[in-house]
This record gives sequence, structure tokens and C-alpha cells, in this order.
Amino acid sequence: MPWCVYIIECKDKKLYTGITNDLVRRIKEHNSGYGCRFTQYRRPVKLVHRKEVATKSEALKLEARIKGLTREKKIGLIAGRRPSAFWPSFA
Repeated sequence: MPWCVYIIECKDKKLYTGITNDLVRRIKEHNSGYGCRFTQYRRPVKLVHRKEVATKSEALKLEARIKGLTREKKIGLIAGRRPSAFWPSFA
């Protein structure tokens, strides 16, 4: 089963990045208040971006890279702009 790096937008417009191997279940968890502390009081959340990768290791590396981006760069990523400076290519 492939791993997925995802970005969700909370009701207060904050962005949260995470990984999962079951995206549907994970979004349901976030919206039920059991996803994580960050999203617990910021419901509902909506999926705004996702990227599938082959392994958990790749997902963790990509998640860390995205979490290090500024909000503006995350918004650019969500909009489909993928400058090589912050979007690695996993072959």
C-alpha cells in the first residue's frame, strides 16, 4: 500500500501536514477530533493537497521538508507550483 503525504486546511485557515497509508481514515480521524492535538479544536478540516510515495521513509522525508516551508511556499505547493528548490523528486 502506498504512503501519502497530505496537507489539510483547518477551519481557522491553518495548514497541517502529515503522512498516512489510509488517507480516507486519517481525514475522518482529524474531523472526529482524534486525528491529532493540532486539529482537535480546529475542525472541520479539508484535504487541500496530497502526494503518494512508495515507502514510509520517503513519506517521512517529504513531510519534514514540507513542514520546513513557509506558509507562502506551502500555498504555492497546493496551487501546483513545484519549484525544485522545495519539492524533491522521488524516482
